[in-house]
Amino acid sequence: MRFISTRGGEPVALEDAIMAGTAPDGGLYVPVELPAFDQQSAPVDAPINDFAAHVLRPFFEGSSLETELESICDEAFNFPAPLRGVQNAPDALSVLELFHGPTAAFKDFGARFLATTMSRIIQQRQTPDSEPATIVVATSGDTGGAVAAAFHRQPGTRVVVLFPEGRVSPRQQHQLTCWGDNIISLAVKGEFDDCQRVAKALFADTESSARFNLCSANSINVGRLLPQSVYYAKTSTDLHAERGEGGRYIVPTGNLGNAFACAWAKSMGFPIEELVLATNANKTIPEYLDSGEWQPRGSIATLASAMDVGNPSNMERLRHLWGDADNLRTRVRAFSVTDEQISAQIRHEFERQGIAWCPHTATGFHVYRHQLGDDDRAGKHWIIAATAHAAKFDEIVEPLVGETVAVPDELARLLEWPAQFATISADPAEVLARLG
Repeated sequence: MRFISTRGGEPVALEDAIMAGTAPDGGLYVPVELPAFDQQSAPVDAPINDFAAHVLRPFFEGSSLETELESICDEAFNFPAPLRGVQNAPDALSVLELFHGPTAAFKDFGARFLATTMSRIIQQRQTPDSEPATIVVATSGDTGGAVAAAFHRQPGTRVVVLFPEGRVSPRQQHQLTCWGDNIISLAVKGEFDDCQRVAKALFADTESSARFNLCSANSINVGRLLPQSVYYAKTSTDLHAERGEGGRYIVPTGNLGNAFACAWAKSMGFPIEELVLATNANKTIPEYLDSGEWQPRGSIATLASAMDVGNPSNMERLRHLWGDADNLRTRVRAFSVTDEQISAQIRHEFERQGIAWCPHTATGFHVYRHQLGDDDRAGKHWIIAATAHAAKFDEIVEPLVGETVAVPDELARLLEWPAQFATISADPAEVLARLG
């Protein structure tokens, strides 16, 4: 399969699309043509690694990684993505738990898959004199930790993590800064969009990009989105086999990568009935669907910090796939949730279920409970994507639920490691200076 920029240009191979991150024209890589799947042939109730190989096989056809796809999926998809039924829901409701990976966030799926594919490509291409591949990642919270964990001590690589100073939770920051070795962690004076702007400027600098062998690990990289489409394809297929209906998903979203992966799965023919986006007070997406005018702006700091994005990059992919606002309104809905509503929803769900959910997942619950209509819910099975473990946001969640949130073992282990990072201004030159 070949990949092409959302802005046109010449198609490239899978390996080139993954290693480049963004296209030379500034666009984002997408398949020249999405494969079409017959759900009758999908392996119902298969382990997620086997299902991943089924979904991703067409994308790897003709690549140097084609024969290694199964081993890549075995390495990357070595933790579950279970559906948890929700008690006391007015109709069928489940939560897709995406936080059982090593950094307790859904980003682990994309980061681990990207690391396993990139490491193989690097081994194929590197010579003894080659510079290490430098993976640059801008993060609003979870992405950087997942990428750092996935690439930590990977031969032939180093990672630059750019995160907004004072805009991530303490435990998120520790996950971004506890690695050392081949991980360079930099706190940027500004917001996430400043980090993203610095990353894009580095890739646009062709001389520096070539000199330092720069690669992207953000959701702008197609290698992040491919594995994220798998859990939507799998859960919708299994649900259809069990109940005779497809999945209806509420996806908390910031940079739109996770939600776009769901849109991809739907467009490939998997039984996804509806896609609803839950945003925080950063309303760029719902306002675009309402007004038809794309108006990116600076981000607003919220309790759901990983979604604090005012200029979601993957909107370019979504519009390329489904068209502009008039067409998108027929395929996707979006709702904004305030901090006050997030707090109230965390309390409410704990009282109702005895489960503490993270602020991002709480936006999905609020949309389901309060912003979908009765006709939307009646007799329909909805799935909320739970994007992170509540323990990553203990300073927010614990005062609301009045209890200590148990820390997953993997996260507890990382919290024991010492942090090390530097603070820089939002200037690409400062990043380059630290690369040597």
